[in-house]
Amino acid sequence: HDAELKDQLAARRDWSKWVGRTKVLDDLISPEQAEPVKLEKERLLRLQKSMGLTHEDLELILHPMGEDGKEAIGSMGDDTPLAILSDRYRGLHHFFRQNFSQVTNPPIDSLREARVMSLKTRLGNLGNILDEDESQCDLLQLESPVLTNAEYDAMRGYMGDSAVEIDTTFDINGGQMALREAISRIQREAEEAVRGGALHVILTDEGISETRAAIPMILATGGVHSHLVKTSLRTYISLNVRSAECMDVHYFAVLIGVGATTVNAYLAQEGLLDRYARGLFPNVNSTAEVMQRFKAAIDAGLLKIMSKMGISIISSYRGGYNFESIGLSRSLVAEFFPGMPSRISGIGLQGIQRRTIAQHKEAFNGNVVVLPVGGLYKYRRSGERHVWTGPLIHTLQSAVTTGSYHSFKKFSEGLRSREPLHLRDLLDFRSDRESVRQDQVESITEIRKRFVTPGMSHGALSTEAHEALAIAMNRIGAKSNSGEGGESRERFRPRANGDNARSSIKQVASGRFGVTAEYLNNCEEIQIKVAQGAKPGEGGQLPGFKVTVEIAQLRHATPGVTLISPPPHHDIYSIEDLAQLIYDLKQINPRCRVCVKLVSRSGVGTIAAGVAKAKADVILISGYDGGTGASPQTSIKYAGVPWEMGLSEVNQVLTLNNLRDKVKLRVDGGFKTGRDIVMGAMLGAEEFGIGTASLIALGCIMVRQCHSNTCPVGVCTQDPALRAKFVGTADKLVNLFTFMAEEVKDVLAELGYTRLEEVIGRSDLLHQVHRGAKDLVDLDLNPLLAQADAGDHARFCTIEGRNEVPDTLDAQMIKDARPLLEDGEKMQLQYNIQNTQRAIGTRMSSLITQKYGMTGLKPGHLHVRLRGSAGQSLGAFAVQGLKIEVQGDANDYVGKGLSGGTIVLRPRPSSSLKTNENTIIGNTILYGATSGKLFAAGQAGERFCVRNSGATVVVEGCGSNGCEYMTGGTAVILGSVGENFGAGMTGGMAFIYDTEGTFADVVNDGSILYQRIETQHWDEHCRSLIEEHVNETESGFARTILDNWDRERGNFWQIVPKEIVDKLEHPIRSESENQATA
Repeated sequence: HDAELKDQLAARRDWSKWVGRTKVLDDLISPEQAEPVKLEKERLLRLQKSMGLTHEDLELILHPMGEDGKEAIGSMGDDTPLAILSDRYRGLHHFFRQNFSQVTNPPIDSLREARVMSLKTRLGNLGNILDEDESQCDLLQLESPVLTNAEYDAMRGYMGDSAVEIDTTFDINGGQMALREAISRIQREAEEAVRGGALHVILTDEGISETRAAIPMILATGGVHSHLVKTSLRTYISLNVRSAECMDVHYFAVLIGVGATTVNAYLAQEGLLDRYARGLFPNVNSTAEVMQRFKAAIDAGLLKIMSKMGISIISSYRGGYNFESIGLSRSLVAEFFPGMPSRISGIGLQGIQRRTIAQHKEAFNGNVVVLPVGGLYKYRRSGERHVWTGPLIHTLQSAVTTGSYHSFKKFSEGLRSREPLHLRDLLDFRSDRESVRQDQVESITEIRKRFVTPGMSHGALSTEAHEALAIAMNRIGAKSNSGEGGESRERFRPRANGDNARSSIKQVASGRFGVTAEYLNNCEEIQIKVAQGAKPGEGGQLPGFKVTVEIAQLRHATPGVTLISPPPHHDIYSIEDLAQLIYDLKQINPRCRVCVKLVSRSGVGTIAAGVAKAKADVILISGYDGGTGASPQTSIKYAGVPWEMGLSEVNQVLTLNNLRDKVKLRVDGGFKTGRDIVMGAMLGAEEFGIGTASLIALGCIMVRQCHSNTCPVGVCTQDPALRAKFVGTADKLVNLFTFMAEEVKDVLAELGYTRLEEVIGRSDLLHQVHRGAKDLVDLDLNPLLAQADAGDHARFCTIEGRNEVPDTLDAQMIKDARPLLEDGEKMQLQYNIQNTQRAIGTRMSSLITQKYGMTGLKPGHLHVRLRGSAGQSLGAFAVQGLKIEVQGDANDYVGKGLSGGTIVLRPRPSSSLKTNENTIIGNTILYGATSGKLFAAGQAGERFCVRNSGATVVVEGCGSNGCEYMTGGTAVILGSVGENFGAGMTGGMAFIYDTEGTFADVVNDGSILYQRIETQHWDEHCRSLIEEHVNETESGFARTILDNWDRERGNFWQIVPKEIVDKLEHPIRSESENQATA
């Protein structure tokens, strides 16, 4: 009775009339309406200075949004102090760190999957949501909560008398309680407005004057929102904000996150229009266009920040407090931002008042107003403090070049002598015993084995830099990490001079670039990169100008074409999925350990406990200040927290749950000295990643141009002319790690310990010091130093080797296939299976790879016939020579990382199901496949062929997000496809059989074009693949298509990425069509 019920509901009310009562803001304003300029120059400058803005903010952050409609991109990590540690004025938004999801739920790709996200905002009193009243449609609808000044004026006109404006400034001469009293006044006025029948409250700081300073708008908004929630009044009104301080995406996100309904950044707009008036936007035609570009950048940034948490609509983000505070007092956070973590406390209202008034007076005292240069994003002599200054870089490089430990100590002491930059700078050692001689401490050789160079891809780095890292670490028995770009086969064997350029850690990231069975079998450890410290919750991107022929070969992509990594691993949507991937990786490499990389944030301890239970061997906690080849500036500055906080929490939780002795803890993010290493050990780590310092030792001078391919010293570029300037050597890196180990020995000897292992987890050997700064007295680092009771368990990993996982069917297959593995005999095997048997064929592929290589056997040399339902990851990483044929069906992840093998699935002979109408394989098929074939007589689930890099596949339909991020291979789909097909597809090709004419409604044509098959070559290519499909699966449906090919060929769409159309060996258009286009 579905249709009848719906008809009854539809006839109950005149719904179209109801909906018609909702007004749309865009209808109230012309898109070409000029944006008003309201501030004179002097007033503009004074307001900008009072908000702490600098020339750098205007030029590096604001300008790109007005000119290009995009956020500014940066590279390397954040080496400036946290806001609470800075001696410069920082707006309140700097005390808020963006949260993100990792492992327990996936982030969303806000660019390629924008269809499932929305910023739509509705203003008005929704009343009782259980009522059915047409007055509930008396709303104003906005496409975005971000308002230009013209849009604000239109909205204000619509509101009329139903809105109440509240001044959010305070008297700078009002005494120590001035800020507290002003917030209480604002809360009182807001409550009175709601009780008086107002539908809209507007908070505005336009009343700033010489004697009145702006309350930080985040504090005012949070104060009103939390107060109205407590009094059960919040749902009756919209809470709208006009802020002078709001300028970048992060500030918008914080305002909305603490309760704002809409945000009008009027001073940012005035700043942009001033730049437009001065002719600084030559390619922009009007003030309206400037602001639309700015708004587009902010909107995209908001979607990106929401997507990090897996949140798809702005109403779910509003008032959700999806941040962590660093440097604000716990009582302040509890009062104004309830539920938001603030683990180390910090300054309260009086501290904020003091900072605000000081900055305000600086702006309004004197006749001439000059904005400071800045220096938060790039080092400036008169700007914010940075770790990596020119003199310190020179000192370190001199030390590693000359082999002088004395020079290294000057570098280390130079860091230590400065004002605090990190939380660990507020900690110092204390010992419970007498000092020992340095020669009594364990050897430098043993200490260096604990060092790791973090994942930096060959692509982000030049070949020379990437190889130097691996050679150096192998020389000292330590570990280098390949990063996510694959690795050349040539590096898997030692060189003639004895050097070994093989990375002992191979990274598996969300893009799965270069991940093959051979790659995974040439390492001692596989690292699953769940998130990256500099941009957690976001995917990576390698711009096309860095994708050379060499890089493209390693990544199974097309030269010159931009490569995209998804924000999530599409086979990790939960902790159980992570356990499955760990299981798969331990099958493809029976010897290696598996590491899971997480980023420091509140709650990471609980996630780490789940990771340990999922049989990981190593857990890496990465701090927010790790490096990156390219990232939005707001991600570098505002996402993640210091490793000190995440590491201590993870160590405490694992210890309390008796898991600490089962996994190794590794940490990275800004390690530079032996002192850092010992502190990391005392907070719980056994191994230590040293990334940025390694690049400095190789010649990096921190010009932060990694993302532009213009690195002047050849470290982070693919430009041959610039690579020729590379002066780094493995010897310099060996010197760096030797010096750090030497300093570790010095510290341990002073403390009276002879082995680093003895101080692991000994946070009782640390204590907090304030080092003189007034606001630092408010910080409470005791949560970092709390010790969990280990009981009878060790405070470090005691397991030799790895945490083993159960065998799969492959254990029996390997026994049965001994003639193949020993003598190369061609064989057929047959088994009955059930869906508890996972990763079938994966362990066998490992042995084939080790004995015969990736292509040593001909296709089908070992033919395995299966009957029943296969569990997850059927044929994961299957190599050439292995053919798996299933009569039945299979769960998710079929052909994950397929590396040349062949997989065939068809229904049982007794089945009466129509293959093209029934699902035979699950979700996320051929994820990261690089070669091989798959034929399935039935439909596939969602994420079909996601990140396929080279496999050939024929199926009879698929769900949503098919062929997403595909960079190679061919997919023939003989049936309907779901929404968002081809999103982010930059390589490969697809053919879609569309008899119902619905494909155009579901395709994402942002990166692809689609057309009917026009040329004989591609007609024959498509038909030959269907013929092979029929031969392998005996599909009657596919046979019917072939029998009527002359008629059916017109129902096929050919899908090709735009960037490779001109790179194809065979054109997709007929010669006459090409001439007409030309």
